[in-house]
Amino acid sequence: MTVYNFAAGPATLPDPVIKQIQAELPSINGSGMSIMEISHRSKMFDDIINAAEQDVRDLMDVPDNYHILFFQGGGTGQFAAVPMNLATKHKKIALLDSGHWATRAGDEAANLGYQVDVLASTKNQHYQALPQLNQRISANDYDYLHITTNNTIEGTAYHQLPEHGDVTLVGDLSSNFMAEQYNVNDFGLIFGGVQKNLGPAGVTLVIVRDDLVQPVDHIPSILNYNLFVKKNSMYNTPPVFNIYATGLVLKWLKDQGGIAGIEKVNRQKASLLYDFLDDSKLFANHIKASDRSLTNIPFTTGDADLDTQAITAATEAGLMNLKGHRSVGGLRASLYNAMPLAGVQALVDFLHNFEKQH
Repeated sequence: MTVYNFAAGPATLPDPVIKQIQAELPSINGSGMSIMEISHRSKMFDDIINAAEQDVRDLMDVPDNYHILFFQGGGTGQFAAVPMNLATKHKKIALLDSGHWATRAGDEAANLGYQVDVLASTKNQHYQALPQLNQRISANDYDYLHITTNNTIEGTAYHQLPEHGDVTLVGDLSSNFMAEQYNVNDFGLIFGGVQKNLGPAGVTLVIVRDDLVQPVDHIPSILNYNLFVKKNSMYNTPPVFNIYATGLVLKWLKDQGGIAGIEKVNRQKASLLYDFLDDSKLFANHIKASDRSLTNIPFTTGDADLDTQAITAATEAGLMNLKGHRSVGGLRASLYNAMPLAGVQALVDFLHNFEKQH
């Protein structure tokens, strides 16, 4: 039985990458040492992290005036790092509340003493559409505007970025990092954990414009952008294995035609499932059509018991981790970069048969 993993993260990895890791694990580059044993100060790891940085630049067309940093601590760590490094003038942050992770980012900044102004929210619509910025904002008032480009739990995504005037835009791209194309120049800073589209859990990518990297007093060294720029992301011991594995996924992504190539496939996958849901008399997706995510698709029968039956039957059929987030219930299929089209077809076939039986 073929198993397909629809987990929201950590998520499925490309089969060729797993096979390469398996083959190289006892001895990386013929060294006789495992990647899990080599020093982060070695020439071998220098080559690995520098290649990964260059591949990020190539894939996202990152301009020369942006730094690429490798952090630990996940997106949650960046909820603290971003305000501490960037909100240094006004100590005020604007935020569009599109769901759970946007709220978490705002709460963390507020907990650190920064003023967080929620300029728009779709909470009263159960986050089934995206909040839009319907007012002018100014860099004279805010240090930056925070958005979550893709909402893993709710199933929405900004395919067109909100207008933000001269205010620096900060994007949490954790769940659609390199799954669809964005222009890096539109952001002052991008961050995201790699564990959904780009690698195993343990690496957080930060892409930050150089004018935003300044010496800042009284923040933890482990979250200090200025220190990480000076030390090439090796202020402390980085997650060596995870960066190596992420580097392999970046190479694989280049082989798929880069972000443009994988986005085309991702749109095919998403359309296949959305088309079924839109025609179904049993399952439904309630997200505003123009705001639908390519990578996270929640749906439900409207009956919790029947949802549970569907999840159980799907698991028995090798379609794993379809249970929706506890805050919204139902089912959720995460169609990240490494999910093959065949996996989505298998899911649609299963749902079609389940519907016929119920």
